Amino acid sequence: KIWIRSASKEIVTKINSVIKSSLKLAEKNIETIMPGFTHLKNAQAISFAHYIMAYVEMFERDKKRFSNNLESLSENPLGAAALTGTSFNIDRNYTSRKLGFKRPTKNSVDTVSDRDFVLDFLYSSSICSMHISRIAEELIIWNSDQFKFISLKDNIVTGSSIMPQKKNPDTLEFLRGKTGSIFGNLFSMLTIVKGLPISYFKDLQDDKDLVFRSFDNLKNCLIIFDEVINGVIVNKKVMLDAAKIGFTTATDFADALVKNMNFSFREAYLLTAKVVNFAEKKNLALNEIGHEDLKRIVPKISPEVMKNLDLRNSVNSKKSYGGTSFENIKKMIRKHKKEIK
Repeated sequence: KIWIRSASKEIVTKINSVIKSSLKLAEKNIETIMPGFTHLKNAQAISFAHYIMAYVEMFERDKKRFSNNLESLSENPLGAAALTGTSFNIDRNYTSRKLGFKRPTKNSVDTVSDRDFVLDFLYSSSICSMHISRIAEELIIWNSDQFKFISLKDNIVTGSSIMPQKKNPDTLEFLRGKTGSIFGNLFSMLTIVKGLPISYFKDLQDDKDLVFRSFDNLKNCLIIFDEVINGVIVNKKVMLDAAKIGFTTATDFADALVKNMNFSFREAYLLTAKVVNFAEKKNLALNEIGHEDLKRIVPKISPEVMKNLDLRNSVNSKKSYGGTSFENIKKMIRKHKKEIK
């Protein structure tokens, strides 16, 4: 318990470092516009910083999980003896204070059989590793020759054994791969305890190896991922050009019909679909459609509606709390920077 308590605090420190690096990357890319995806298809325009800040939120939850676990690690098992307690005149409150615990455990049988705190640590490690794996996968996709949204500095890529031109994102693949072994340690521990009656059994000694390996892997992954985040080069023009594909301002157009022309959203949705179909046939972007052509589909369309077809206006219109407007992102970055000091 003392070791896991220390390990949890160390992991939180490493997560903080990752968050700080992520905030720096976000701060440099508040006005970097890219397509946001659903089903890996272009959906709506979004700030790249907002995308990165989504992972900051994930890592903040990871910190909370490890920090919350400290409470279950605050009860001292020392003095439970084999399983029944002891007849010696000991003071468990005194030894708890000396060892940095808040209180002694309340039941000697539960004390020697309890491994919930181990499972909590392994679970928290698994979720944190899963978050790293998700963003690693995303960065691998964005670094691909098909996307080219980002490139990676030479210190975090490797060459091919036979192809001299290759710059492979092996560090990201390493991070993605390690998640499997960290998951495996959690499942191994769950399998060990699921069939055990309470009190002590030798099976429980395997908890040490599983915890130590998960800690080592997660710690290394966080250190490596921190270096990766600092080695991301953002291809802003490619992102912006990609955001122009797939009619990403269509929803903004429908919203504007509702707000400015008093259509129901059902009506606005159907009219916007007709506008998109027209644009597809003519091979035009939405903001390239002439006003007269739009009026044939939406009579009396106001110039105000047309402003929503601009990508920058689209992103900045999402001013609801937690949305992707530039001002929202700046506020969130300031908030996280203040909290992490």
